[in-house]
Amino acid sequence: MAQLYLFLAALLTAPGVWVRLTGGHPAPLVSAFIFGMAVLGAAFLLSWAAEVSQKDISQALAVAILALIAVLPEYAVDMYFAWTAAKHPEYGHYAMANMTGANRLLVGIGWPAVVLLYALYRKRKSVKLEPGHRSEILFLGLATLYSVVIPLKGRLDLIDTVVFISIFVMYAWRAAKAEAHEPELMGPAKWLGDMPTARRRASAIGLFLYSGLVIFLSAEPFAESLVAVGREMHIDEFLLVQWLAPMASEAPEFIIALLWTMRGDAEAGLAALVSSKVNQWTLLVGSLPVAYAVGGSAAGGIVLDARQTEEFILTAAQTLLGLAVLVDLRFAHWEAIALFVLFALQFPFPQPAVRLALTAGYTAIALAVLVRRRAEIPKIVRAALAGRR
Repeated sequence: MAQLYLFLAALLTAPGVWVRLTGGHPAPLVSAFIFGMAVLGAAFLLSWAAEVSQKDISQALAVAILALIAVLPEYAVDMYFAWTAAKHPEYGHYAMANMTGANRLLVGIGWPAVVLLYALYRKRKSVKLEPGHRSEILFLGLATLYSVVIPLKGRLDLIDTVVFISIFVMYAWRAAKAEAHEPELMGPAKWLGDMPTARRRASAIGLFLYSGLVIFLSAEPFAESLVAVGREMHIDEFLLVQWLAPMASEAPEFIIALLWTMRGDAEAGLAALVSSKVNQWTLLVGSLPVAYAVGGSAAGGIVLDARQTEEFILTAAQTLLGLAVLVDLRFAHWEAIALFVLFALQFPFPQPAVRLALTAGYTAIALAVLVRRRAEIPKIVRAALAGRR
C-alpha cells in the first residue's frame, strides 16, 4: 500500500508536468485542476521525504530545513503572487489573500479537526501538548504582537521581513536545542525509512528534487489559472486564491496530522500544525516583501488596501485566540468547536461590518481567556527561553 500511495501521488503530478513541458494551454478551469492536483501530489511526496529525512540529518538542520519543506508548496504560490505584484500591483491583492487564507485554515479547520477527531475516536475531551511546545506558543505570540504594526502603517515591507524572519530564526534555534526524538514513521515514509541507508537517502533526495521541480513548474500556471477562472466565471478571484490554493498545498499536512490522531497520537498531530502556523505567521509573511522587491518593486513594500487590511487584522485576531486557547497547553473539544464556528461564520456573512465584528469578537474572547490564564504566561516565557521540555 505504501508503494501504491507513492505511485498515486506521483501520478497526480504527471499531467501538470506534461502540460508544462509540452507548452500546452488548457482552459482555465482545466488548468486549475491539473496544476492544483500537481501541487497536491508534490506536497504529499515532499511530506514523506521530509519525514524520512529526519533519520539522516541532525536535529538542528532538521528544524531549519524541514520547516521550509513542510510549507514549500504554499510558499511557492504566494511568492509568485508577490513577485508578480512588483509589475502588476493587483497581484499584491492575491498575495495577501493566499497568505491570510493559509493562516486561517490552520487555526480555523486544522487545529479543531485534530481535537474533534480525537474526541470522536478516542472519547477524549481535550488534547494536551507537552511542555516543550511552549516555544511555539512564545514565538507565535511575539509574531502576533508585532503583526498589529502592519495594518497601522498600511503596508508590508522589508522592515517587517527583518522582524518576522528574526522571530523565525529564534524559534528554529530554540527548537534545535530541544531534545531530539527518533521519528515514528508510517505509510510511505515508513517504507522509505526501512530501506538500507544508501537507498533511503537516495530516495529522499530524489523525492525532494522531483517535488521541487513539480512545484516550480506548477506554481505560476496554478496561480494564474485561479485568477482566470474567477474572471471567466464571475467569481471573486480573491476568494478563489484565498481558499483553493491553500487547500491544495496544505492538504497533505492536514491528512498526516489526522492520521496521527486516529492512531492515538493527537499531541503529535496538533503539534505539527501548531509548528506550521508559527512557520507561516513568521517566515511566509516575512518572505512576501522579499519576493516583491526581487520582482523589481520600489522599497516601499506591499501597500494594503481596505480589504487587505481587513483580512490581515481578522487573521491576526484569530491567531490571538488560537494562542490564548493553547496557553495552558490543553485544547478542549468545546474550544475547538468555538474556533471552527467563528471561522465558518465569515462565509455566509462576507460584509465588512460583520467581519470587523468577528475581529472584535476574536480579540475580546482571546483577551478574556488570556486574563483568566495569566498565570501560564510566565511559565511559557521561562520554559521557552530556557529550552526546557
